[in-house]
Amino acid sequence: MDLSPPTGDLQDHPNSDAALGNQGVNEMHPWNPHRAEKDIEVGDYYFKEGNYRGAEGRYRDALIYKPNDAAATYRLAEIMEKTSRPNDAREFYEAYLKILPHGPKADDARKALAKLQTAEIK
Repeated sequence: MDLSPPTGDLQDHPNSDAALGNQGVNEMHPWNPHRAEKDIEVGDYYFKEGNYRGAEGRYRDALIYKPNDAAATYRLAEIMEKTSRPNDAREFYEAYLKILPHGPKADDARKALAKLQTAEIK
């Protein structure tokens, strides 16, 4: 497994404009898949305990350190659905399917999207 940062990560971090320009934060988060994995692990604990707010924060943190992480993206979709944010849920389910169109949760994501669309029609 290659754990090296993507080319140009320190110079072109995908969220650096928002962090530096809008909030006055003078730090950038480098590619860190180990940190992302730990955030997902803690997020899973919170999720199982029903602490969706805590889990959401940890999954979002994971995506800072490893953008497009399939597990964090899928769990965020589930949280959005459970906390009555269907538009956000749809966005994260679709993002998951872009990352892993044939992944282990792809069928569940498609079913959830169909359910969300059916609820929207009613």
